Amino acid sequence: MRYVIIGAGAIGGAIGGRLHLAGHDVVLVARGAHYAALRDKGLRLTTRDGVHELTIPVVDGPESIELTHDDVLILAVKTQAATAALDAWAARPVSKAEPRRAVGAGPHPASGAGPRRAVGGGATAAEVLPLICAQNGVESERIALRRFRRVYGMCVWLPATFLVPGEITTHSAPYTGALSVGRYPSGADETVERIAADLASANFLAPVRTDVMRWKYAKLVSNLANAVEAICGSGAGVEEQTLIARARAEAVAVLDKAGIERVPADEEQALRKGRVSFGPNDGSRGGGSSWQDLRRGNGSIEVDYLTGEIVLLGRLHDVPTPVNETLQRVANEFARERRAPGSMTGAELTTLIDG
Repeated sequence: MRYVIIGAGAIGGAIGGRLHLAGHDVVLVARGAHYAALRDKGLRLTTRDGVHELTIPVVDGPESIELTHDDVLILAVKTQAATAALDAWAARPVSKAEPRRAVGAGPHPASGAGPRRAVGGGATAAEVLPLICAQNGVESERIALRRFRRVYGMCVWLPATFLVPGEITTHSAPYTGALSVGRYPSGADETVERIAADLASANFLAPVRTDVMRWKYAKLVSNLANAVEAICGSGAGVEEQTLIARARAEAVAVLDKAGIERVPADEEQALRKGRVSFGPNDGSRGGGSSWQDLRRGNGSIEVDYLTGEIVLLGRLHDVPTPVNETLQRVANEFARERRAPGSMTGAELTTLIDG
C-alpha cells in the first residue's frame, strides 16, 4: 500500500511522517508555503522520541501524482475544505501498476509518481480506492460517500501542532496517537485490517472498530472545547471550563433526543489512559486544532462541523443550543476578522451567551 496524505498539516503530517519512518510508502499533499517547504527542505517532525528530518515525496495536488490500485487516500484536510478536496480527487484516473521496489530502496522522485510504472487502467479514484476520513466531526464521511464507494472513518486522538511551514510537532507518548478505524457507516474488511496494522507499526494505537462512528460522536462531544479554547485561549479557567461543560451538556441532550449512540466516556478514556498522554508542557503546543486555525490566520476554522453539528441537530430535533450557537458565531467572526486566538475572556463570552 502507498498512503497518499491529502492535507499534510498537523494530523496528516504526523500520520504521514510516522508511516514513512516505519518504512511505508507515503506521498504528502500540501499547498502554498507548506508545500514549498516540504519540497525544498523535507518534513521536520518533532516527536517525544526526537527530531526527524524526513525526505518524503510531496505534491501540490491530484494532477501531480499518478494513482494506482494499491493507493490509500487519507483525507486530513479540515472538514470545511473536504468538499473541494474530494471533488478534486474523485475523478482522477487510477492505473494498474507493476510490482514496486522493495521498501528501503531509497526515496523516489518528488513528483510523487512513486516507485512503480503504470501499465494501464481506466477506473477512477472514487470508484476503486479506499478513502479514510481522518478528521474531527462526523460530516466528512457523508460528504465522501456521495463521491467515493469505499469510505472509512477514523477517530483521531493525536495531539499535534502545525504553525510553521514544513514543521509538525507531536506531543504524546508512548504512542503518538490513537486512530480508531472502520468502514463507514459500519463494519470492517481486509483493507481496514491492513491499514490498522500499518498504523500500529508506525507507533499508533489503531484498533479496528465496526462501530467507528460511535467513537467519532464521542470525540465530537470532547471537541466542543475547541471553540472555547480558540476564543478564550488555551489556559482555561473556571469560566471557560463552565462554558465547555455547558456546551457538552447541550450536546448530550441533542444526541440523546436524536437517538445517536456514542461510546461512553470511560470506555473512550480507557483506550488512551497511560498510552496517549502529554509529557511535560514545554510551551510548544499553544492550543488545539481550532486554536491553530486562528493562530495561522488563514480566515477559516472548523467550528461549523463541531459546535455547528450540535446546532444543526438541535434545530432538527427541537432542542435549544444557545451555548453552541454563540460559540459557532463568535468563532467564525474571529476567523473572518483574523482575530488572534484568546482575545476574548470567558466572562465576556458568557455575557454574549446569557445576555
